[in-house]
Amino acid sequence: MSRNQKSVSASGVIILIIVLLNAIILKTAYINNADYYWALLILLPLLLLAIYNIKQKKHAVLRNYPVIGYLRYFLESIRPEMRQYFFESDADGKPFNRRQRSIVYQRAKNVRQTVAFGMQVDPNEPGYEWMAHSMYPVSIKEKDLRVSIGNDQCRQPYSASILNIGAMSYGALSKTAVQALNEGAQLGGFAQNTGEGGISPYHLKGGDLIWQIGTGYFGCRNENGNFSAELFKENACKPQVKMIELKLSQGAKPGHGGILPAVKNTTEIAAIRNVPVNTTIISPPAHTAFSNAEGLVLFLEKLRKLSGGKPIGFKLCIGSKKEFNEICYYIRKVGIIPDFITIDGSEGGTGAAPLEFTDNVGMPLYEALTFASKTLQLYGLKDQVKLIAAGKIISGFDILKVLALGASSCYSARGMMFSLGCIQALRCDSGKCPVGVATQDPALYKGLDVTDKRVRVASFHKNTIKATIELMEACGYKTLGDINVASFFRRIDTLNTKSFEEIYAINKKVINKTYSPLLN
Repeated sequence: MSRNQKSVSASGVIILIIVLLNAIILKTAYINNADYYWALLILLPLLLLAIYNIKQKKHAVLRNYPVIGYLRYFLESIRPEMRQYFFESDADGKPFNRRQRSIVYQRAKNVRQTVAFGMQVDPNEPGYEWMAHSMYPVSIKEKDLRVSIGNDQCRQPYSASILNIGAMSYGALSKTAVQALNEGAQLGGFAQNTGEGGISPYHLKGGDLIWQIGTGYFGCRNENGNFSAELFKENACKPQVKMIELKLSQGAKPGHGGILPAVKNTTEIAAIRNVPVNTTIISPPAHTAFSNAEGLVLFLEKLRKLSGGKPIGFKLCIGSKKEFNEICYYIRKVGIIPDFITIDGSEGGTGAAPLEFTDNVGMPLYEALTFASKTLQLYGLKDQVKLIAAGKIISGFDILKVLALGASSCYSARGMMFSLGCIQALRCDSGKCPVGVATQDPALYKGLDVTDKRVRVASFHKNTIKATIELMEACGYKTLGDINVASFFRRIDTLNTKSFEEIYAINKKVINKTYSPLLN
């Protein structure tokens, strides 16, 4: 006797059930009540859908489980919300946990900013960080922490807040989000980085701007997509533009370029960027205006002259240490010194990027910032070149850590998005941001009220600076210059804790021997 048995597939069972349901309804309607025929408006389409799914070859789940397979896609679509609202603890959630998001919301709304009962993190877990306070706290009279950016070669130095709005383009963000950020920056006395998407009308509402120029040269681009000196000068000389930042790369996708999905490339955005409408816009990975370190330095000088002497700098996520050394070498050799360098850590955010670039390319912020700071010191440039840090900075503790590691100021992008009402829905690249921050859908972005949100942006900045000052006072720091790396600690394992000074100390040998003669 054969042991082979023909198995019944799940799809066959589902089809059979739907056929039987249709038969039952037909019989009931014919014999008892004709009103039951209305049920066929549901059951017959379900039968046709099931038959279609069995025949299609694109989705195996739907082919094997017609109709009910859609439940899988539905549950997957609401997975972030389910995780946030039902399963996450206050210390869970990526890239920002609920506790971090909550403090931004509280500071933006000017409501209670304290926590009850004690810490929820485990201080004995590897990775736990803390700072050493003083037995003799001080009082800081100056409540507006600022830093002057602009060296001797700069004709229009800028007095910047130590916390500013990180690079986010109009296009990646909605018009209401950009305008609320700009007006919030005006209210709070800090600056907004435009992102590489150019200067839109919504950036020109009174707030100070740091104009970022990427490889696409949006806002200073000719018909061929190359740099236009004339258009650059026209925008750079606007009174709202206080600094110019040349973007080489960013932490979330270093060496890849930028991406603006077609769904976000509206007629207005296309006109601002001088690109075809409703197309996916990819900024190339590399600049066409230069191709090496010397060319970069000379191009920065060109931008400084065209801008009328405003602070000029560049932004990068560090990959090759040798290449950063090359830049420092040519800065010294040519004698053209940028006013600032923005260091973006690999943990930085973006609206859209390939997974491999987001997770596995680029140097994390603390390592990169320390390396850049020490390298500038070794080349005798640290006093003239300010460092700006970017990458998951939202709290006063975050600010003090990067200042201790060599930064003079910092950006917060996602923190500012939270102050606008971002709920970390993780849909930035879909065009369907539920709170109207990262979308070009009028039905969504009109829900973001500029008048209300601008105040929240300013309040988040004010209260975060206040928290930073309170931490400084507790640690005995009277000025920003007093902040030192030896006061910050991280648990390495369950038995050992090291100071940031021990963890991130850099030996002079890090400088490539090719450039060592300059150190003498």
